[in-house]
Amino acid sequence: MFSSKKRLDKAYKEAKTIYFDDSSKFILFSDCHRGDNSFADDFANNRNIYFHALKHYYAEGFQYCEIGDGDELWENTSFQPIFEAHKNVYLLMKLFHDQNRLHMIWGNHDMVYRNPNYVEKHLSTYFDPKLEKDVDLFCNLKYHEGIILNHKDSKQKLFLTHGHQADWWNYTFWKFSRFMVRVLWKPLNVMGIADPTSPAKNYKELIKVERRTKKWIIENNNLITIVGHTHRPRFPNPGDIAFFNDGSCVHPRSITGLEIENGEISLIKWYVDTTENGTLQIVRLLLEGPRKLVDYKTE
Repeated sequence: MFSSKKRLDKAYKEAKTIYFDDSSKFILFSDCHRGDNSFADDFANNRNIYFHALKHYYAEGFQYCEIGDGDELWENTSFQPIFEAHKNVYLLMKLFHDQNRLHMIWGNHDMVYRNPNYVEKHLSTYFDPKLEKDVDLFCNLKYHEGIILNHKDSKQKLFLTHGHQADWWNYTFWKFSRFMVRVLWKPLNVMGIADPTSPAKNYKELIKVERRTKKWIIENNNLITIVGHTHRPRFPNPGDIAFFNDGSCVHPRSITGLEIENGEISLIKWYVDTTENGTLQIVRLLLEGPRKLVDYKTE
């Protein structure tokens, strides 16, 4: 059986490289767990926040990197009901894709996207009832296990991957976990009982996953590594282990992500707040940073 190290090594070796500079802008979200808008759909609570944030990033010229578990394909057997539940989100993502600004990584909950044929069959087009025909959605979209952001000037590299490589159960036995979620945990989730196999809900497992990932980062010359999976935001100081986590889009009433802009990285949160007169509004809050990426260089 592959070790965490071998799985992370493989993801890094096979990663897609994207070159960037200080004028490049990226927003990194993960763990959206977009579902079918049923009671078990954790994304449904935050979809207005997410849609508003993504509209902002599209208008501001950001590229969107989704670091795994975007679609909830454990609870749901197909993409179709998810697309219909959150069509506005996917049509916005299509705008990013049409301008080569969409970069997708698969996680354990959407591991079926490892298979390019599955992606092509299910995500390329959708049926438009008004036109009564199939129209383009994500034509030629490629999912990756990892992405390397390579700075053109400083040559600094940032490694993006979902992070379940350090979670042997959810990497190796994901099909069994998926079966358990569909048969057992989805009905219980509707009643408010959390799935204990998820590292986001199991603190001991979360600590182990983070420890294995940090060990790999140290062995790779403190390479900046950005993951999701555990749903726990991490933002290290320069000089610490360069282990970042963008959090998730299924926090209670908020979403978190990482922005890269002007050669700097920031941890941000979007949430619903009230104005003085009681009007609800969606606001962006800076949680950590911005920090210069070069401050994490070890040479």
